[in-house]
Amino acid sequence: MTPGVCPITGEPARRVQEVSAGLLRGLWRRTFGVDPTPLPVGRIGIWRSPCDLIFFAPAEEGDGAFYEALYRRLDAGGRVRAAGRDRAEYPHAAARIRPGDAVLEVGAGAGAFAHLIPEARYVGLDPNPGAYAAPGAGIRAESLADHAATHEAAYDAACAFQVIEHVADPLHLARDMARCLKPGGLLMLGAPTWPSAMTAIPDFVFNAPPHHLSWWSEPAMRALADRLGLAVEAVLPLGPVAAQPLIHWMGRLAPIKAPPDGPWFAARRSWYAALAASALLGRLAAAVLPLPRHAPPMFVFLVARKP
Repeated sequence: MTPGVCPITGEPARRVQEVSAGLLRGLWRRTFGVDPTPLPVGRIGIWRSPCDLIFFAPAEEGDGAFYEALYRRLDAGGRVRAAGRDRAEYPHAAARIRPGDAVLEVGAGAGAFAHLIPEARYVGLDPNPGAYAAPGAGIRAESLADHAATHEAAYDAACAFQVIEHVADPLHLARDMARCLKPGGLLMLGAPTWPSAMTAIPDFVFNAPPHHLSWWSEPAMRALADRLGLAVEAVLPLGPVAAQPLIHWMGRLAPIKAPPDGPWFAARRSWYAALAASALLGRLAAAVLPLPRHAPPMFVFLVARKP
């Protein structure tokens, strides 16, 4: 992403905060025990676009070594597999798939979404499908760019669930997905939203480079659809799911909360202590309390149709 320029619209963005790469590196190592690669040298800007996209720049996508180490650490308790099986967007997307539809999922993991649309003709793409679990049928270790070059106008629906926030060029990802759609086909994208429980947790590096490079909102999703020439059918705020209660409780119980409009990261002992307390309290609450029925939104889901 280019510093100061919205990666969706190309408009000038406003810098909300600067954070040192050293702070993020230290948070990744202390919180998750992994080396965050790659990270740029020096300071990273956190920018807010006129369309309410928050993005980090300069920033690069996490490499294979980073994700292998992170998944190995997180999956000690089965959390990665649980997250891959149950996403907030799944039922809303599945309800829009018709029997016989050709469906492309980008960043498919082990292909859990395919089980919700058994009458569709499903293809999943993932550069490392075994990271979540043994991959299911229809999962290809193929890049979207390569697939789009040979499958133009081939699908009735193209989906990506909590993928777009990981890429350095979200417009390019969405454009390649739209290229794969037949006329009248549906583009469906889900991403973590802001402000939310996730952005309220102080120094929550899981929501930072090289893992999350952007934070999304309803206006940002609408701006993306408009840039692609797609007709928006729905933009839905979605709450957390029962399989993923931890972040909800961490954000709710953090003794110090990051302001909705930033700053979100700080080298302060009080913030480090608040992060540790939120993790401890969040784990206890997630173990004994049901997820609130009307928990605040944590994700935003776009449904847009290709003319």
